[in-house]
Amino acid sequence: MQTDNAIRLAGMKILSEKLGIVDAERFITLISRENFDYTKWREENLNQNISVRELSKQATEYTKKFKS
Repeated sequence: MQTDNAIRLAGMKILSEKLGIVDAERFITLISRENFDYTKWREENLNQNISVRELSKQATEYTKKFKS
C-alpha cells in the first residue's frame, strides 16, 4: 500500500501529463468545491450491468442534483 503522499504525487503527475498543469489545478479546484459523495454514488451505480455510456449519463444526472 502506498503512502498518501505517494498517491498525491502520482495523481498530480497523471493529471498534469493528461491535462497540463493549469487544467490539472483547475480539475482539483472543481472537485474540491463539489458536494459529491463518490463512494455513495459508486455503491449505488457501479454494481449494475450497464454500458459505459449509460453510466456516464447517470453520473451526469446525479451531479446535476448538487449544482447551485
